[in-house]
Amino acid sequence: MTITDNKGVPGKTLDICQIKEYLPHRYPMLLVDRVLDWEAHKSISAIKNVTANEEFFNGHFPHKPVMPGVLMIEAMAQTAAILSFMSIGVKPDANSVVYFVGIDNARFKRPVGPGDQLRMDIEIIRCSRGIWKYKAVGSVDGAIALEAELMCTIRSAVDASQPMGN
Repeated sequence: MTITDNKGVPGKTLDICQIKEYLPHRYPMLLVDRVLDWEAHKSISAIKNVTANEEFFNGHFPHKPVMPGVLMIEAMAQTAAILSFMSIGVKPDANSVVYFVGIDNARFKRPVGPGDQLRMDIEIIRCSRGIWKYKAVGSVDGAIALEAELMCTIRSAVDASQPMGN
């Protein structure tokens, strides 16, 4: 599957309007601003532009603004969800729900704050029984800010109320 840019030329980038076709999230929870590159069933690179206008900076922390780690992990999970949908060649509909089902080996190496551009590089480790596992690395200016292994699954909204099992 190839996404085309605004000029109709095949490309490997997605702008915010195209990203919204793959994610149900909206402000303030949409945490992916641009997809830089992707390869189906392999990897994706995207960015989150971190600005002083982010609502969470009012309380985290007013004297030294730091992007919460859980939101950085969420941004990487959203990026992984985009890759999953593009890999299977479908756009989600109102019945699609992507669940974040696990985090392993999460490590935070440096704070991320206003003015930073968080680059998220996600690689698919495997997909088995509907569970996607990814290696995720977030960096700012080439320095690793966080890394983790993430697990997600795509389910129908009808099945969403049922336990996911092991």
